[in-house]
Amino acid sequence: MLQAHALRKSYGAREVVADVSFSVAPGEIVGLLGPNGAGKTTIVSMICGLVTPDSGSIAIAGKAIAGDASDVKRRIGFVPQDLALYQDLSARANLELFGALYGISGTRLHERCAEALDLVGLADRAKDKPQTFSGGMQRRLNIACALVHDPDLLLFDEPTVGVDPQSRNAIFDNLETLKARGKALVYTTHYMEEAERLCDRVVIIDHGKLVASDTLQGLYRLLPAVESLEIDVQDSVDIEALAREPGVKSAEQVNGKLIVGVDDLSRDAPTVLAWLAARGNTVHRIVSGHATLENVFLALTGRQLRD
Repeated sequence: MLQAHALRKSYGAREVVADVSFSVAPGEIVGLLGPNGAGKTTIVSMICGLVTPDSGSIAIAGKAIAGDASDVKRRIGFVPQDLALYQDLSARANLELFGALYGISGTRLHERCAEALDLVGLADRAKDKPQTFSGGMQRRLNIACALVHDPDLLLFDEPTVGVDPQSRNAIFDNLETLKARGKALVYTTHYMEEAERLCDRVVIIDHGKLVASDTLQGLYRLLPAVESLEIDVQDSVDIEALAREPGVKSAEQVNGKLIVGVDDLSRDAPTVLAWLAARGNTVHRIVSGHATLENVFLALTGRQLRD
């Protein structure tokens, strides 16, 4: 449904997007992740046709976005991070306005508005104004406005910022429903757990460049070890010797905590504990863990602050 190929964009001497390519299929959620200033907003703007790439191409269902491209852009629904609502109009009137902008009218518009409000759980508040809504309800109405013209591709730019857990989970349910209906979704977020829960594939951008694009399992394999042991030990441990043991991929000791990366938790954990016992290292506590998307993200983009 979406094919972005070799996108480049510069502002003066600064290249903000450098040769980025990715695709999204119908019925798929692709996460677009990156630190602040990585180029995500510029990429989303290019997909929407708001920014023209210096080179490269974007196609929706095989049709290029070039020039006016109104017919192609009608297949896109965009949910911006900042609320795009008319506070003095009712919820239904907001949807009617956005629908009218896409040339929808009459019975068809009425049905589309009803369907969109029902999906986001606001059918009973259709006559109320957004200014009377909670933050989470306004976020959901924002989503409904992007759905009223029944787009094939949906772009969500951090849609859960500032919402409570109930609204957040309601938004997740909306996204999964849209995925089940065959919509293609691009999802940007700074919350790694959201991407882990929702996304079929994840694209990571840093300094305008694509640094990874894969399924979660594929991204985990980029780390030295997917499984880990965090062990409280009484004495210092010979880290170099431990790291040479079969199955041990990494080892470090910080403030009494021994962190060991291993190939296979069930096979290698007993080996590590036996190795420690044989050398007189007393174990007080052990916690096992699995790599997270945040581990991958930090490994690829670094821990330096981005302002």
